[in-house]
Parts: sequence; structure tokens; C-alpha cells
Amino acid sequence: MSVQVLISDLPSQIKLESILVIGAYASLGFLYLVAVPLGLYYWMDKRWHQMGKLERLGLYGLVFLFFPGMIVFAPFLNLRLSGQGSSDP
Repeated sequence: MSVQVLISDLPSQIKLESILVIGAYASLGFLYLVAVPLGLYYWMDKRWHQMGKLERLGLYGLVFLFFPGMIVFAPFLNLRLSGQGSSDP
């Protein structure tokens, strides 16, 4: 009976600070692994041929910084350039 009481009282024993820290880690992890890498993929896809030297250098730096998230989505995205059309022989 005492084990059931301890398990049922568990949510009331967790401090608000702990919940805030877990939420902060989860939100930063989401930003680092999901949101920013998808934004970088979108940016690269839309601006690849219009980028200047400094913009490209900054982009490469961000890709290096967010590499773990970029590698998570790499197998699922196709950023190959579209050709000039189909060439039927």
C-alpha cells in the first residue's frame, strides 16, 4: 500500500524548477536537432544560386555548427538540382 501512495504522490513531489529545466532542455534540443537544420535546408534549397561569398561562408559555418541535426534529416531530403528537362532519345 505504501508503494501505491508514493507513486501517486510523485507528480506533487516534482518541483517546478525541475519541470522548467526539463522543458528548457527539450526546447533547446528541438531547436538544435529539428528546427534550425530544417530551416537551413530550406534556405539552401531556395538561395543556392543567388548566394554571395559571405552568405555561403556563413551558411557553411551554420551547417558545421548544426551538423548533428543536418545528418538526421539528410536521408529523407532530396536537394538535387532539377535538370533542363527530360532528354528522350
